[in-house]
Amino acid sequence: MSSGFGKVAVLLGGKSAEREVSLKSGAAVLAALQKGGVDAHAFDPADRPLHELQAFDRVFIALHGRYGEDGTLQGALELMGIPYTGSGVMASSVGMDKWRTKLLWRAAGVATPEFELVTAESDFDAIELRLGLPLFVKPANEGSSIGISKVKTAGGLKAAYELAAKSDPLVIAEQFVGGGEYTVGILGDEALPIIRIVPANEFYDYEAKYLRDDTQYLCPCGLNAEQEAKIQAEALQAFRVLGAQGWGRVDFLMDEAGQHYFLEVNTSPGMTDHSLVPMGARARGLSFEQLVLQVLELAHVG
Repeated sequence: MSSGFGKVAVLLGGKSAEREVSLKSGAAVLAALQKGGVDAHAFDPADRPLHELQAFDRVFIALHGRYGEDGTLQGALELMGIPYTGSGVMASSVGMDKWRTKLLWRAAGVATPEFELVTAESDFDAIELRLGLPLFVKPANEGSSIGISKVKTAGGLKAAYELAAKSDPLVIAEQFVGGGEYTVGILGDEALPIIRIVPANEFYDYEAKYLRDDTQYLCPCGLNAEQEAKIQAEALQAFRVLGAQGWGRVDFLMDEAGQHYFLEVNTSPGMTDHSLVPMGARARGLSFEQLVLQVLELAHVG
């Protein structure tokens, strides 16, 4: 299987705020591909012109955030006719934008927490009243929980907005859902086993994701088989509503009554030692190397 891929570029690093995470993801993917007999090479688009990718037969995208996960790079690869992993231009672009993702989901009947777009001219008090406290404030086009705040006291939304706006001019406030954080990996047409995330700090922020060793990942996730199967099917639907394909990850929250709400889609998820899709794949019986080869096999043009 491995020899049929030709010369493969592993795109890593890049120019986004998630560069350091991407370097780790890319290094792990590169090592796994090479171990699997693939002629794979690291390629950092922050250091090399994209036209040099024309020397490769296929691209594994291990970039996160802007200029890697948001459709821009996917468009360039399509113009060059090079097969690449993950979602196409539109799904990558929409998946990167939490606000537009939620607008599409709402239109398609996919459950998602209540939200509101926030600007400098917003009535902050009215938004706090409508969504209730606590609430979360997020840059719409950032990943790895960069720029996110939890607003717990009245009058705190303005400062949280100003922090988020440093990362992205598009900012959303989102209703708090407090019954647990979960994620489900997508591989081809299959939803992987669900993972429950139990951070030791207040929520699953950048520190909990990448720097701490006391975040708990529970798989089996504690849901009964019927409920897990229902959510897996709905996660695939939520993924496909955006036009996403290949592989990815869908995050969701549960409230105290056991109702789930989809949060966001990651079209180029982390592949580090702390990452969630590899955990779900392991629970499904796939090694990291097998996962990476399957993702590469799903590469496409457009």
